[in-house]
Parts: sequence; structure tokens; C-alpha cells
Amino acid sequence: MSAYDEVEIEDMEWNAELKAYTYPCPCGDLFQITLDDLRLGEEIARCPSCSLFLTVVYNAEDFADAKEPTTQKPSPSPVAVA
Repeated sequence: MSAYDEVEIEDMEWNAELKAYTYPCPCGDLFQITLDDLRLGEEIARCPSCSLFLTVVYNAEDFADAKEPTTQKPSPSPVAVA
């Protein structure tokens, strides 16, 4: 069985709620791969809702001691009120 696609880790988004890197799946769900999977050298991101999977392209050395990415939301700007 072959992968649906090949995606660079930089094109994936960190999802703090799932604690995984995600990428949109055509079925409407998300392909997912955890930080632990990446540390172990795993390169397959699976969709929990269908049978599709991706090959994730990344440098394993970058994730050997990686910590959870922080998602920084922009600070709200003050709004002037008249």
C-alpha cells in the first residue's frame, strides 16, 4: 500500500489539543503524528477516520530531544473607544 502523499513537517501544524502535528485529510479529518512518534523515527502520519496515510519528511535529529512546540497566539491589540 502506498502513501496518499508526502508532506514536509514544516507544512504540518502543531495541534496542542491532540499533542500531534496535523495535516488536512481529504475525508475531512486530520492526518496525525505525535512528537513521540517523530522521536522514534516514525515517518507515517495516519488519519483516524479513514485508511489514508502520509509520509512525513523531516530530519530525525531535529526531534531527538525536541520539546512540545508552543503555540503563540498574537496578543490582542487595544481598541480605542470614543
